[in-house]
This record gives sequence, structure tokens and C-alpha cells, in this order.
Amino acid sequence: MLSVLKKTGLLAASFAGCIPGISQEVPGKPNIILFLVDDMGWQETSVPFWDKKTALNERYQTPNMERLASQGMKFTQAYACPLSSPTRVSLMTGMNAARHGVTNWTLRKNISPDTKHSSLDLPQWNVNGLSPVPGIEKTVYAKTLPSYLQEEGYKTIHVGKAHWGAKGTPGEDPLNLGFDVNIAGHAPGGPGSYYGKYNFSAAWRSEDTIWDVPGLQNYHEKDIFLTEALTLEALKEMKKAVKQGLPFYLYMSHYAVHAPWEKDERFYNKYKSGGLTDFEATLASMIEGMDKSLGDILNEVQTLGIEENTIIIFMSDNGAPSQCPQNVPLRGHKVSPYEGGIRDPMIVKWPGVTTEGTVCNTPVIIEDFFPSILDMAGSDKYKKSEEFIDGISFTSLLHGKTKDVSDRSFIWHFPHNYDLEPYSVIRKGNWKLIYWYKEGREELYNIAEDISENKDVSLLFPEILSSLVAELGRYLKSVDASTPFNKLSNSYCKFPGE
Repeated sequence: MLSVLKKTGLLAASFAGCIPGISQEVPGKPNIILFLVDDMGWQETSVPFWDKKTALNERYQTPNMERLASQGMKFTQAYACPLSSPTRVSLMTGMNAARHGVTNWTLRKNISPDTKHSSLDLPQWNVNGLSPVPGIEKTVYAKTLPSYLQEEGYKTIHVGKAHWGAKGTPGEDPLNLGFDVNIAGHAPGGPGSYYGKYNFSAAWRSEDTIWDVPGLQNYHEKDIFLTEALTLEALKEMKKAVKQGLPFYLYMSHYAVHAPWEKDERFYNKYKSGGLTDFEATLASMIEGMDKSLGDILNEVQTLGIEENTIIIFMSDNGAPSQCPQNVPLRGHKVSPYEGGIRDPMIVKWPGVTTEGTVCNTPVIIEDFFPSILDMAGSDKYKKSEEFIDGISFTSLLHGKTKDVSDRSFIWHFPHNYDLEPYSVIRKGNWKLIYWYKEGREELYNIAEDISENKDVSLLFPEILSSLVAELGRYLKSVDASTPFNKLSNSYCKFPGE
């Protein structure tokens, strides 16, 4: 549970320390910066999110993450979906992925990235992603987080990776999803290149230019890394918002550290000379480049005089890919149902609310960000919406209150064949069940006692197993979750407990 024993005072009702002669026009509204990293594992930082330091914590240098953690609250059990688009749609809607149906990554209209399976036909899903308007085939329609923030007077700024809707659908453009500003966001989930000298394009190595990052022509043919270019653009937008007197929501959504893995020359040599392989040094350089971006944004918040009224949230969208070093003690990787695929680094700084240098061990999940950010902004309209919100606000945790979530269930649903075969997961308390659809096989782990998920105890605790199987099946049925079709039995795979 929380290590916080006392609660600090509430956030001041008015802005303090803004640029002389400039005041933000919506009293009591904090600026909110969500700094989302792509494909960053739980241990790919010098900040330990376990109860002890690991080899990866010693390898990577992320001084600005250390700085943020010292100023705010570190969450040791923060969960996302096992891959990008599901996480991002849950963030935007407050819905669990099983409910919104965007359960794999999106790119091309009506085309799934699933690979063929010898005995399973993969189910239909919302392959076209999130839509701002109803009636678009194979999408989920919902009112988005930034749309609610706009109604509260926020200037909403998107910088970096979007990855919400397939190319050729309204959801590919952040401007259609509640953002006033879009810099470099479009349908793909990765960049063509991180290099300005290549125009952030894949054209130098591939004929498929769908991945090319849009809208950064000012940096083309220049010796600049994408992470730096996006940061410079974000700083400009922050200044504009403050000059306009508007509270802002900055969604700083980095492409880093997603493939293609390309060395950030600013940091590569020190890791390479330290004995790492080329790939290891490349990944480390990209991580430190991301961390420098965080530091630049923290510094700009101070320079603009808005530090006391700016909330900063750090999170990753899923675990590290299988090509990266294993995030020991966690098992698994991106796409995986194990902790290495879904547990991510999270830090929150809310001046006047979070106590400096504190740690929260209470589990939270990505759909919780939706109600939490709206609560921070003082918006309660989502509570009156007819749309179902699975997320639960974690703002009470930020205020230092303990919260018993032993009765809360966390659900993951991946009915696909992409790197791994179809599965669903439920965690309740310290117990975690993984259900594999092909064989109807079940695995049970006690996460508190076995964080590495090395010991399947399904045979030792039949009553707990039975209860979790039944609950997982009931939830998936209640949201009309899709399941694969078994060609050998000529029937749909059974839900857990059937």
C-alpha cells in the first residue's frame, strides 16, 4: 500500500508564478502534461520500480526520471495493455480493451496484423481503431479525454505518436479526436526513421513509406534526432499556451523507444565504450534521449513560472519488445500476458498534492488515467455520460490515501495470433490467472510471492482458480468480447469457465 502517512495541502486555487503580465484565464485549472513513452520496459531506467536495484537500473542513465520521482510519487504496479493501440484507446476512452474491441495494433484500414494460425481462425475486432464519429466500420466510437478537457477550457496539444485509428479513417488524425494542435501524429505506431537527415522517412531502406513521420519539414535534412525535434515543438506549444493565458493539456507521446532502433549519437558512444553491444548501446542511447526530453520539459515548466500549477505524469504504453534485454525480475515481453508485457514505469508529480519521493504499491491500470486526468482538471461530465467507463480514478492515492483494491479485478484480452497465441488474463488481489484459448489451458500465479511468474500454482489452489476463471468468463461475455474459431472442433473457442 502507500508509504505516504500524511497528506499535503490541496492545490492552490489560482495560478502562481506565471510569466509577468500573463495570467491563465481559467482559475484553478492545472496544466497537465502526460509524458508517454513507447515500448519502455519496467526496468529500462535508473529509477528502480522494484524493491531493489537491478542490472538494467545500473545500465541505463535517466537522471530526469530520478528527478521527477524525487519530486512526486512512483507507482510500482502500474499496468498498460500488452501493446500500443489497445493502451492508447483505453487511455482516450476509459474503457478496458475487451470492451472497446481494439485488441491489437492498427494501421491499414480493414487489415489485421494477425498471422495465420494452423488450427484457429482469428476473430473480427475493431481493426480500424477509435472513431470520433459513429458509423465507421470496425471502430469504437467514444467521446475522448481531450474532448472533455476542451470543454473545461484547456488547450489540448498532441505531440508525437498517435496510433489510434487506421489510415484513411477519421481516427488517424488527432485533430478529429479533441486536440487543438497535432504535431507528427498519424496512423502508424512507429517512425520511418529517427533521423532528420533521412527526413524521418523509411524511404532510404524501404519502399513502404506509410511509416514516414508527417509535419516536421523544418527538421528535414538536418542532423537531429526525432526525440529532440518533437521536444522542441512541444516547448514551443507550451509557451504559446501560457502566452494565450490558457491551461494546457500536453500529450507528449514519444515514438521512442519503439523500433526502428537507431542510435542517438548524443549518448551512444558512452554506452558503447562501456562494453555494451551495438544494439544494447543503441537502445540505451534512445532511452537517455527520451529522458533528456523529460528534463527539457521540466526545465521549461520552471522557466515559464508554472511549476506550482502543472501536473506531470510519466508512463509507458507496454513492456519492452522481445528483442530487448529481459526486464528481470519480470517474465515476458511486449504482447505477452506476463508482467514483463504489461507492467510499466509510472510517476506522478502534482504540486501541493503528491508528497515528494513517495512510493505507491497499489495497482492501477491504463483506463484509470481517463477519470484521473479529468478529476485533476475538475471535470465531472464523464460521470454523467451514457458511455461505460471501466477506469477508476487514482487521485485519492495521489492525495496520500490508502486504498484496498483486493476486490478489484484487472482484465486483459488478446484474442489474436501475433507473436503469441490468443489469451485472456485476470488479476485480483495478488492472484493472476492466464487463460490460453487454443487448449483452454489455465495458469495461476501469486504475484506478491512470485513476481517472476515461475511457479504455476493452479493445481494447488483449485478454489481460487475456479473463482477467477468464472469471473473472467463472465466479464468477457458481458462486454461481448470476441474469441477465435477452432477449425478442428468447428466451433468458437470457449470463454473461461464454459
